[in-house]
Amino acid sequence: MPSSNRNTIYLTPEEDARLRKNFKDRIQTRRELSGQPREPSDLKTLRSQVIYADLMSDMQPQSGGQDAIVAYAVGDPYPPCVDAVEDLEPMGLGELRMETHHRERVLIVKRVTPVVRLKVCSWTVVQDESGDAERLEVVLHKEDHGKDILESGEMFRVLEPYFTVGEQGEPTLRVDHPSDLVVVHTDRAMAKTAERCKEEGNAALKQQNLLLAHAKYTSGLEIVQDSGTTKEDITFDLYRNRAHVNLRIHRLDEAKTDALASLTNLPYQKHIELDSKAYFRAGTAAYQLGEYQEAKRCFQEQKRLNPANKDATARIRKTEQRIHEEETGSYNFKKLKASLLLSSRREIAADAACFTRNVFIKASPGRGRGLFAKSNIEAGELIMCEKSFCVVWENEQQALTSMTYDFRDDRIRVFPAGLCRAVVRRLLDNPSQVGRAMDLYGDYRGPDVEQQRLKNKREAVIDVFQVHDIVARNAFGPEPGTSSAGLWMLASYINHSCLPNSEKEYIGDLMVLRATRPIAAGEEITHAYDLSSDYDARMETLMRTWGFRCDCKFCVAEKKDSAAVRKRRRDLEREASALVEKGETGRLAVVKAKRLAREIEGTFDEERYSGLPRMALMRIQKWIVEAGKK
Repeated sequence: MPSSNRNTIYLTPEEDARLRKNFKDRIQTRRELSGQPREPSDLKTLRSQVIYADLMSDMQPQSGGQDAIVAYAVGDPYPPCVDAVEDLEPMGLGELRMETHHRERVLIVKRVTPVVRLKVCSWTVVQDESGDAERLEVVLHKEDHGKDILESGEMFRVLEPYFTVGEQGEPTLRVDHPSDLVVVHTDRAMAKTAERCKEEGNAALKQQNLLLAHAKYTSGLEIVQDSGTTKEDITFDLYRNRAHVNLRIHRLDEAKTDALASLTNLPYQKHIELDSKAYFRAGTAAYQLGEYQEAKRCFQEQKRLNPANKDATARIRKTEQRIHEEETGSYNFKKLKASLLLSSRREIAADAACFTRNVFIKASPGRGRGLFAKSNIEAGELIMCEKSFCVVWENEQQALTSMTYDFRDDRIRVFPAGLCRAVVRRLLDNPSQVGRAMDLYGDYRGPDVEQQRLKNKREAVIDVFQVHDIVARNAFGPEPGTSSAGLWMLASYINHSCLPNSEKEYIGDLMVLRATRPIAAGEEITHAYDLSSDYDARMETLMRTWGFRCDCKFCVAEKKDSAAVRKRRRDLEREASALVEKGETGRLAVVKAKRLAREIEGTFDEERYSGLPRMALMRIQKWIVEAGKK
């Protein structure tokens, strides 16, 4: 088995070869089976497979969950269904063909076995109305706020079903895009009143079953809308209660619109108190979305309706501080760091605004798009501060590091699968963020599903393959040496240079970017994607992870060194690092360090490296200076 050390995975040559062969054999099998009619599956056999898989899962050691490394293939993308569900033509399992995306069709199936929950997929057995049975699996994006999607219902619509071969060669219906699997809530078809839905929603909320509460409140609102009685108290109650649930599950777009929709604007004391609560919920959603002016307006309305509410006053004051930060770039970093140190939570979200007024995005010749300075920035001055769109910290339950094999370039990579899951879920929950996120660079760019979704009045539809490539090319590691990973949207436009003009610092999930030298207005902002002083290792990392080779002045100079010179420099630097790590500071150690520094210096051509840093020298030179002070 491959071993893992945080964000590095070690494979033996034999493991590497076996992994590649398995994935290549699987894709070849799929191609050979493409278009062939489905062979009927035996329900009894499928049930036995579920029992066996459950048994094997129970036998897995509980302690090794986060250490076990999973691997899966990428690079064979297909777009999600964007058609209106009612426009799709129903089909049965018997019509399926192997390795086929059944476009403009829909399957209605019922789950007939428990769900087998694995690290990167969940699967179950389903039947159609004829009694035919088949395996159904959801890959990677298999949970909705901690609840397995396949366990959240019994009836499902599979939109434009994809029938393929699974990991062990078994025929299966495969769902990659969460929006391609729709849970059919059978209780909605039963005659109920909006009041009854509200009561059931409240009961679910009391039991902390937030998704069920959301579904119940939504059912009540559908009943109200169908009846045309949208201005009654029950309607406002349902919107207000659903706004509360949406805040709890971070569906901030809907939380804000629900809260505002719940406003009665009536002059009676009861309604004034309820409207005050609604403004609080709308303001909280706007605050978390970074819409601070809107948040301030809502909190001011809350205060107007309830002048004695001291919490509203505090929220207004806090929101004004965020507005000051985003307008001026003036932060109390000392206080911010102290507040995070006192936090009992490891997965820390900094309570701060984004400051981005110093920069803008434009085309960068030969690099796609980049981030540029709007005005002159002095060395040490703040360039920008940005809150993360999404971070998954190493210790979180949703953290997952995987290996991916990419058919497109035959490369095996370490991938923050947990972050990819979290980004997809965040976008599904907050469609207002989809445009910004999907505009980021990625190797694969599918059809514009957002425009088609809006046209067909579908709920959020996210192309998970595009998100995968965006995360692969743009994710940052906020904690060096750990598997924590996050996505900062604006910072994703910053291009690489081995001679960067900026450096970053993280305060929780707040990225702080400062200039390392004077930057002129209109100059591109750069930072180093990889800080290795080993030219060959650096080039390999840049190509494997970001798909390019650097051609900055420093890399051009290093490229002209012979392989023998680069090897000698590596060996000397390794010896110097070993000396530093010993911690000895005696006279003999200093003499040896100075000798190593001279020998490393000798590997650099003086004329070619004129004006360029000697990265291999930096650590030992710093040690010599510090040793001289003792």
